[in-house]
Amino acid sequence: MSALADLMHDGRSVENHYPWPRVVVDEGEWLRARDLLAQGRCALLGLWGEAHAVHMAILDQATNEIGVITIECHDGRFWSVGQLHPPAIRLERTIHDLFGLEPTGTPDSRAWLAHGRWGVRSPLVDQIANPTGGDAYSFLPAEGESLHQIAVGPVHAGIIEPGHFRFNVNGEAVVRLEERLGYAHKGIEGLLAGTNLVRGAMLASRTSGDSTVAYGLAFARAAEAALGIEVPRRAVWLRALMAELERLANHFGDIGAICNDASFALMLGQCGILRERVLRTANACFGHRLMRDCVVPGGVTVDPSGGGIGRIRELLVMLRGRFPQLIDLYDNTASLQDRTVGSGVLKPELAQQYACGGFVGRASDRAFDARRTPGYPPYDSLRFEIPVLDRGDVDARVWIRIREVEQSISLIEQIISQLPAGEIQIDFDPATENGPKEGMALVEGFRGDVLVWLRLNSSGRIERCHLRDPSWFQWPLLEAVIEGNIVADFPLCNKSFNCSYSGHDL
Repeated sequence: MSALADLMHDGRSVENHYPWPRVVVDEGEWLRARDLLAQGRCALLGLWGEAHAVHMAILDQATNEIGVITIECHDGRFWSVGQLHPPAIRLERTIHDLFGLEPTGTPDSRAWLAHGRWGVRSPLVDQIANPTGGDAYSFLPAEGESLHQIAVGPVHAGIIEPGHFRFNVNGEAVVRLEERLGYAHKGIEGLLAGTNLVRGAMLASRTSGDSTVAYGLAFARAAEAALGIEVPRRAVWLRALMAELERLANHFGDIGAICNDASFALMLGQCGILRERVLRTANACFGHRLMRDCVVPGGVTVDPSGGGIGRIRELLVMLRGRFPQLIDLYDNTASLQDRTVGSGVLKPELAQQYACGGFVGRASDRAFDARRTPGYPPYDSLRFEIPVLDRGDVDARVWIRIREVEQSISLIEQIISQLPAGEIQIDFDPATENGPKEGMALVEGFRGDVLVWLRLNSSGRIERCHLRDPSWFQWPLLEAVIEGNIVADFPLCNKSFNCSYSGHDL
C-alpha cells in the first residue's frame, strides 16, 4: 500500500467526491500527512478552507495517486502544515484571512491577501466588522553591513497588475527579496458561492485572463466529475485545440518579453507578430481572441467552421516557417545569452519541494505535466513529449517554452487531423437527489497545473469552489532565485517566471 493510500485508509470516507477520494482525518493523521510532505514522499497540490474545515489535496510522488484529506476545525484551529513544509505557508495565511481559522505553530502569522481595507474580517464566513484601514505589513528584516532597501511597486510602469517587491541589497547584489501581493484580490471565491454553473463558469474563466481556457476547462471538468457527466468527444478535442492555442499565444509573448528585458527588442517584435497571428486565428475560429466563455460544463459553445480549421492549418504552416528562424536568432546572439545563461537559477530540489509546475518546474528537472499525470482526454490519444532540463536558469526556462511551442504545434496538427464529428454540448440538470456532490480537476495551463475543487448542493448551485493557480507555488521561488543576482537582472528573472498576480490573488 502506498503512503497516501495508507493515510487515506485510516480516514472517514466522504461520499460523492469525484474522481479522487476525500476522507476526514483526525489530528494525528493530519500530522502524518504533514510529515509525508516534509519528507518529500508526497507533494502538496492545494490547501483551502471552509467555515469549520481545512482541505488538503496531495499527490503521492511514488504512485501518482491523488487524494484529498480534510480536518474539521471546531475550535477554529488546525495544525500548521507550513511549520514543516514551507509551500503551505501562504495558503495557510490566506485561509486565516478568508475564514479566520488559525494555523497552530505557523512560522508566519502575517496577513496575506487581506490589506486591512475590506472593512470586515473573515469575509467568506462571518464578516466580522473590521474598521482598521491602511496596511501595517511588516517585511522580514535583513541584517548586515552596508545593506539598504529598494521598494518597487505596487504600481508599475506600463500596463501590469499591482504587486510590491521589497529588495534588501548590498551594492547591486540582492541579499533578500520579499513579495507583497493581494492587491488584485477580486473575491472570486466569494462570488462563486451560491451561484449556478453558468455564472460559475464565467467567473472561473476570469480568474487569470491569459489562462481563460485552462480555468474554464478545469472548472468544467470538476463540475462534470461531480455530476457524472460525459462530454461529447468532439467537444473534448475542441477543448484541447483551444488549450494548445492558448499555450502557443502565451509562450510566444513570454519568449519575446524575456528577450526584451535583456535589451533585445527584435525578438519582442517578431514574437509579438506570431502571438498576434495565433490570437487572430483563435478569434476567427471561436469568436474571441482569448476564447473566453467557450469552454463550459457539458462541452463547448462554439464549433469552428471548415474555414476556421483551414485558418489553423495556415497558421501552422506560417509558424513552422518562421519560428525556427527566431530560435536560431535567440541561440546565436551572444549578448542575449550572456544575460540569460546562469541568471536566476532555481535548484531542482526547491522545484521538487514546492511541487512547482509548468516551464518553471520542468526547467529545474521536475517532469510533471497534468496532461499526462493524472492525464485527461484527449491527450491519452495524442503523441507528445514533456521537455525537461536541469539547469534551472532563465535560459532553461526560455528553452522549455521553445520546446513546448514545438510540441503544441504538433498537438494541434494531430487534433485537427483526428477531430471527431458530432455534438459539441449536452444539456443536463445539475440538481441531484442524493445530496451534495463534489468534484475536482487538475488541468495543465501554460504556466502549469490549475486545480479546481467545488461542491454543488442538491439544487445544483455552488456551495464552495476553490481555484488554485500554479503561481501559488512559483511566486515564493522567485524570491529564492534572485538572491545573489544583481538588481538589474530582476526584471529578466521575473519575466522568465511570469507568475500571475490575478490568478494568485483570487
